[in-house]
Amino acid sequence: MSTALRIAHGAFGRVALLDMDGSLVRHAHPHCHVLLKVEGADTQFVVGDKVYPLTDTAAVLVNGWQPHSYVHYPERPRTVILALYIEPEWLTAFRPGWAASGAPGFFGHPSGEVSPHIRDLAMNLAADMMTRPEARAEHEALLSDLMIAVIERFTAWRSFPASIREMGARGSDWRIRKAAASMRSETGRGAALESFAREAGLSRAHFFRLFEASVGVPPKVYLNVVRMEKAVDAVLHQSSSVAEIGHQLGFAEPAHFTRFFRNHAGVSPREFRNVSRLAS
Repeated sequence: MSTALRIAHGAFGRVALLDMDGSLVRHAHPHCHVLLKVEGADTQFVVGDKVYPLTDTAAVLVNGWQPHSYVHYPERPRTVILALYIEPEWLTAFRPGWAASGAPGFFGHPSGEVSPHIRDLAMNLAADMMTRPEARAEHEALLSDLMIAVIERFTAWRSFPASIREMGARGSDWRIRKAAASMRSETGRGAALESFAREAGLSRAHFFRLFEASVGVPPKVYLNVVRMEKAVDAVLHQSSSVAEIGHQLGFAEPAHFTRFFRNHAGVSPREFRNVSRLAS
């Protein structure tokens, strides 16, 4: 069973140090998502439809809203992974153009060779999170240095203003914008995707094609991302029990909510909450 060793969160987004020995379902994030191996066995992620290695010298780089999954083979040893979920708005403090970090195409390729400098920064951040979980300011400073190094190495950051303009072209169909807004406001789990298609005045097949072409992910993945982000926010910031949070999000049974959360985050919502509070 996978374990969360440390979780930090703040204006930057989230950083999770995960000891992984279980797969994750196909999912996405609204963040700039970077995966770095800390120790253990080499492993791999599926980004889009291709498998990319995660090793001491190879990072996995996932654009915002890009579907991906984690593939763990039971016969392999565990892998400690430093997973960064970075808010594009936070990155604008370094360069305004880095708002494009939430857009498709920010990382030109899902895999990149890790420089010794990036490796050292990642290991320092992981070690500091383990030994000083309460040192939040120091962690954010280390994370800043790490993300600057990652972006400068793995992106064509000088051309980002063009990427920002391209962001405006996505999701331009008003029917899809309306459907996506309805999904974001949906607090329960019961709404079927067909209901969003009907609200948009589209057939199911046309809605699915147009949604993915406009947003970049299938509507089911988008809806699950919305649910998961609401779940993470509630687990981190609400005092309600995990069972109550699951009920708020429309899960019929606490076990269903726990399974959904674990399939997307690798650990249970209770473990996620308890580990994140070590840094509070």
